[in-house]
Amino acid sequence: MDSETNPPHSPLVSRKTVLRAALAAGAAVPLAMAGGPALARTFADTGTPVQVTPPCDDGDDPTPDQIEGPYFKPNSPQRTDIAGPGVPGTRLMVTGYVFGLACRPIAGALLDFWQADHNGAYDNTGYRFRGHQFTASNGSFALTTIVPGLYPGRTRHIHVKVQAPGRPVLTTQLYFPNEPRNSTDSLFDPRLLMAVRDGGGGRQASFDFVLNVPQDPDDPGDPGDTTWSVGTTYQSGARVTYAGRGYLCLQAHTAQTGWEPPNVPALWQAA
Repeated sequence: MDSETNPPHSPLVSRKTVLRAALAAGAAVPLAMAGGPALARTFADTGTPVQVTPPCDDGDDPTPDQIEGPYFKPNSPQRTDIAGPGVPGTRLMVTGYVFGLACRPIAGALLDFWQADHNGAYDNTGYRFRGHQFTASNGSFALTTIVPGLYPGRTRHIHVKVQAPGRPVLTTQLYFPNEPRNSTDSLFDPRLLMAVRDGGGGRQASFDFVLNVPQDPDDPGDPGDTTWSVGTTYQSGARVTYAGRGYLCLQAHTAQTGWEPPNVPALWQAA
């Protein structure tokens, strides 16, 4: 995709702004907006509207994948703050949404983040600056961390794996704009640039993922949200309702009597 900017009053900017506002407010996404692009990178640091990465339009351009690298560790803890208190470095909040190919948000999508500390070192013995979370019912996520440090051969970046329930894993990396090493890092992909600005006592970034998940653009429902029942096999990230309340599956299992969501917090989390 090219890097052209959109005119300040283009219909594309208006469409993105309306859809993001609807999601943030918890409102239903208007069907007329469903063909709009992913939204988090609507504006650059200067306030100028920029081309988003990737567009969520005709289903042929999901978020690009990248190599995993040598520092991934499975079984990271579930948490939205992977830095913790008192950690040196510039605080960073990353927010955004996970969409499918029809621009509909995906609830219960797994996001597993890992990164270097402020000195450019990875924790390979523990799980500092590592953690996973699941998107909310509106497809949103929020990560609290620090701006990662630099190490030889790489520009500044954050690793992430993203997976919709029951779908393949997308492994990719997120990058920071205006980094000198962006031009020398052979892995750098401008399509994976976050929108970053100062704020909140640190920096704030945003990025929306588009997964290769087919969706019916005419179906406004929330697929995969079903009533809990005994004998059903649930995968991690599945969403159910029980006694009128929503729950998110934390571990794959086959439901049995006595394993109702309120009774087994190791398997179900209130959504």
